[in-house]
Amino acid sequence: MSKTVLGIIGGGQLGSMLASTAKKLNIKTIIFCDDKDAPAQKFCDQFIYANYEDEKAINKFAELTNIVTFEFENIPFESLDKINKIKPVLPNPSIIKIIQNRLLEKDFINKLNIKTTQYASVKNENNILKNQNFLPGILKTCTLGYDGKGQYKIDSIEDLKSLKIDFSKDYILEKLINLKKEISVIITRFKQKQYEIYEPFENIHEDQILKSSKIPAKISDEIVNKSKLWTKQIAEELNYIGTLCVEFFIDANDNLYVNEIAPRVHNSGHLTINAYNVSQFENHIRAICNFEKIKLKKLSNAEMINLLGDQILIQRKRKLQSNEFFYDYLKKEIKPKRKMGHLTILKK
Repeated sequence: MSKTVLGIIGGGQLGSMLASTAKKLNIKTIIFCDDKDAPAQKFCDQFIYANYEDEKAINKFAELTNIVTFEFENIPFESLDKINKIKPVLPNPSIIKIIQNRLLEKDFINKLNIKTTQYASVKNENNILKNQNFLPGILKTCTLGYDGKGQYKIDSIEDLKSLKIDFSKDYILEKLINLKKEISVIITRFKQKQYEIYEPFENIHEDQILKSSKIPAKISDEIVNKSKLWTKQIAEELNYIGTLCVEFFIDANDNLYVNEIAPRVHNSGHLTINAYNVSQFENHIRAICNFEKIKLKKLSNAEMINLLGDQILIQRKRKLQSNEFFYDYLKKEIKPKRKMGHLTILKK
């Protein structure tokens, strides 16, 4: 086993896949998580269960590791910053400060002359009344919230009476577009202008939760090239190290918009485990640990299907075909719409 000890903050399925990939690279892993039932503890060498703001646990975790990364972005910036003063955290916590706030994130993207949907800052009902031209729209909390949490669809001003919005929080109002398709691009940046980038994934969402991802995406060459170019620009501007995902919208007129940035490995990239010679997880570890960069090679077209809630029970009993790969996240409790596993199907 190499001398590298990788600390991973967060113990969900992304943490599990990072830890199991690290093991194949002979890297020891320590997971720090605030969920005592975190599934990733089954795949790591050491597990620290504590609140993310627990000073003692933060210090212990940092001292035991050489390098630290995280599986999700909603970790207190102050905790990441404290760890970064002891051991390097990659990607850098300063990036998280931008991406944890949807308004700062949109401002950052627009400053690069990259298109997003139209948006406005909302602190009270009056701000919505002043921006009625952004309706119909989606009102989102500026911080926290994922898989549709903390979001309100507003078709008209009349909707405000029934929505009961808590204005003690800051929001962003995003104008709805005539959505045709959603894609994502995953890049691993090693250092300046050194990266590996996967082809765009075509994504289908249901109830704002990712249902499936596939390659190749049925999109024009122009959109393929523009989405990759914008992803590279974002990674360069952030001086990013590791794997990053940019999610995009395509409207009915084939206009491309950045929806959001995920500063981590991403659900849509799970199919890279089987469809490429190097997965998004391995690339992330190679980049943050300063290992050799391997040229990406696509092995197969593929589709990844998320298994939500009870769907996992059916899949556990199913006989797999030779082109199917089933990943059970081994979560203790089955809940409706909870991501319990995924199935990847390789295609010609």
